[in-house]
Amino acid sequence: MELVVVLVVAAVVLVALGAFFVSRRSDRGVPYEPPAPTDEAAPTGTATATATATPTVEAPPARRPPTFRERLGKARGTLGGYLSAIRSRKVDAQTWDELEEALIRADVGVASTQRILDDLRAVAKDEGISDPEDLLERLGVELKALLAEGDRSLRYDEGETNVWLFVGVNGVGKTTTIGKIGRQQAAAGRTVTMAAGDTFRAAAAEQLTTWAERAGADIVRGSEGGDPSAVIFDAVQAAAARGSDLVLGDTAGRLHTKTNLMEELRKVRRVADRDPGHVTEVLLVLDATTGQNGLTQAQQFTEAVDVTGVVLTKLDGSAKGGIALAVQATLGIPIKLVGLGEGVDDLVEFDPDEFVDALLA
Repeated sequence: MELVVVLVVAAVVLVALGAFFVSRRSDRGVPYEPPAPTDEAAPTGTATATATATPTVEAPPARRPPTFRERLGKARGTLGGYLSAIRSRKVDAQTWDELEEALIRADVGVASTQRILDDLRAVAKDEGISDPEDLLERLGVELKALLAEGDRSLRYDEGETNVWLFVGVNGVGKTTTIGKIGRQQAAAGRTVTMAAGDTFRAAAAEQLTTWAERAGADIVRGSEGGDPSAVIFDAVQAAAARGSDLVLGDTAGRLHTKTNLMEELRKVRRVADRDPGHVTEVLLVLDATTGQNGLTQAQQFTEAVDVTGVVLTKLDGSAKGGIALAVQATLGIPIKLVGLGEGVDDLVEFDPDEFVDALLA
């Protein structure tokens, strides 16, 4: 009997000691090793995984480009009171007066406004329009048709050293526009060379160099105060040698009234088009907040360098968005891009339908 008691005590002691050592082993961080999985339990899609693989970091979602309706609040506000008054009664003589004043205040311009309203009056008479909502709807159709004239795409010829020149007065945002377009074109898979042809503004070359670094583009610079034509020429030659798809040429801001500066710009245009260069776009950058003065600029620059399209900057900050209609109606130059904010994604293709809907909302 005593032997049995001793054996039982000994067994209890052994079990306790075993539990103690297991606990100590676990405290020291020895990991639990599960049995190897069978073929049936093996997870799919992990055959190439390794012990050194780094964790996958989920990329942030792409930023949604702004809409015209979101960013044209100031311009829409200019028209809002007039449109509300027009909607409150039948179409009469006062309706036409208020439409005229609304368009002029939005900087459509007197001549362009007259043209638009003459066409609208003819349509309203032919179709017997008397309801104000129908009249405004028809106005929207007429404005969209006007803005849709011309080719709004950015011309790019495959197999050529394409050159896009950017012109305009001081302070309209040419260099920033080039930087944004450069990033967009690089993201689309094109190789880009930026030419710092503004050799007069001290910080212009540095600013463009920063944009080139962001876009992964090449940059060609000249000496401060040097010949801008030489910078553009060197950039075209370098781009051709490297097989670059696109040269984006900055130019110094200049007053459209200065004859000697406009003649210099003509020279830049001629040099850029020398073989192997192939000028496919001359883009006039206009500040939307300048209103009708932008129309005068457009006329002078078009005469000098055959402007192919307009980039309208700062449209989100302007109550004078009608300048887009004035440029299109008077000169027939298409608006190709518009700036709706300061971000890279805020330089967007001009959409006539969305623009008009945002103005008349």
